[in-house]
Amino acid sequence: MANESTQVVVIGAGPGGYAAAFYAADLGMQVALVDEEANPGGVCLYRGCIPSKALLHVAKVIDEARHATAWGVSFGEPLVDIDRLRAYKQGVVDKLTAGVGQVARLRKVRFLRGRATLTGPHALRVSGPDGETALTFEHAILATGSHPTRVPGLSIDSDRLMDSTSALEIPDVPKSLLVVGGGYIGLELGTVYATLGSKVSVVEMTAGLLPGADRDLVAVLEKRVEKLFTRIMLNTRVTGITEERKGLRVGFEGEGVDKSQVFDRVLVAIGRRPNSKIPGLETTGVVVDPKGFIETDGQRRTAEPSIFAIGDVAGEPMLAHKASHEARVAVEAIAGHKAVFEPLAIPAVVFTDPEIAWCGLTEAQARESGREVEVAKFPWAALGRAITIDRPDGLTKLLLEPGTGRVLGVGIVGSGAGELIGEGALAIEMGATAEDLKLTIHPHPTLSETLMESAEVFFGQSTHVFKPRRS
Repeated sequence: MANESTQVVVIGAGPGGYAAAFYAADLGMQVALVDEEANPGGVCLYRGCIPSKALLHVAKVIDEARHATAWGVSFGEPLVDIDRLRAYKQGVVDKLTAGVGQVARLRKVRFLRGRATLTGPHALRVSGPDGETALTFEHAILATGSHPTRVPGLSIDSDRLMDSTSALEIPDVPKSLLVVGGGYIGLELGTVYATLGSKVSVVEMTAGLLPGADRDLVAVLEKRVEKLFTRIMLNTRVTGITEERKGLRVGFEGEGVDKSQVFDRVLVAIGRRPNSKIPGLETTGVVVDPKGFIETDGQRRTAEPSIFAIGDVAGEPMLAHKASHEARVAVEAIAGHKAVFEPLAIPAVVFTDPEIAWCGLTEAQARESGREVEVAKFPWAALGRAITIDRPDGLTKLLLEPGTGRVLGVGIVGSGAGELIGEGALAIEMGATAEDLKLTIHPHPTLSETLMESAEVFFGQSTHVFKPRRS
């Protein structure tokens, strides 16, 4: 067994882990990065954000080709080569992960491929294809991510039953697919399969899709997916899944739904769980809460002073960009800098069509906390750019502080909403007001104008919407 030492070791090489390792190296630290894959990337690059967005891009192209008949352009029904589609998706993954691996080498980060087992607050062992390495360290950053949630009653041994990881492999395009869970993962993957030709049904336990998201935004998406999906079953619970010769028989409990139906495939997408069962964690003072998240302070330091935790394993929201930001905080804390994780706005994006994006305070959160807000909305049906691309199904919404007009929250639904929400996050972090947004000249004709026009609505001065401001 080889014996090595380092200043900082990062366990897990996802967007949080490799960001931490690279930043620590940039600050002149000696860094080791541990992961079981051949290159850094984590779930996001290998089995999550990146491959799903590659497939969603293909779905969007197919949808636009079909929609083009409304503009007088006909392409005919697309022929989908599943093997080439898989190859395209895998090519995107391979290119990005290889690139991150190259950047690690350029930064002289020691990459140890294998599984880490902690043996104390300053030591671990890595077991991998090249043997075992014993490593001592001054500080460790746990960035082990998360995995798809599994429900015992819905976990049968069948190739027809998929989670988000196996669904991204596109084993085939089933004639019928049931998506269990109306959250962002289920809707994104359901969109891909429906566009490729599957008859997709969605079942959700709660009263609406995307629980927790702003209802004004979700309402716009629901109108579109009702046409895309075969059926959406709300307030409905799955009671069991059994395999038959023709497919998977699924039992339902809910008003107005058949008690059982047969589907060619079932995708269970009901959330993710933190990977906090790290081998040897009990040899340290790290504390795991009842939900499985590792407890940390504002610097992302755990109860064990030498160990930090970031990303999905350290708490909600489970978002790659949140993990990357936490990485910088943890590294700066290790370097002795003044740093704390206290963002005012962490943007979230659902990459359906239309996309939904939001940041900061939501209207539901304001109601629950009893906080007064003023709301300004701008409908995309009044936006020139949205009409030119034939996508008027959108809405931009501002939550503003009464009296000051300070931007507290931003919500956007529409084509490319994810590309627009960054301006909203910046406005919140900078303490911008509705007047700041109104006075910022936005290019015309663009979708970004909706942020400016939403602010104009607040003052009753929108050029394209007549809505006098209330006294």
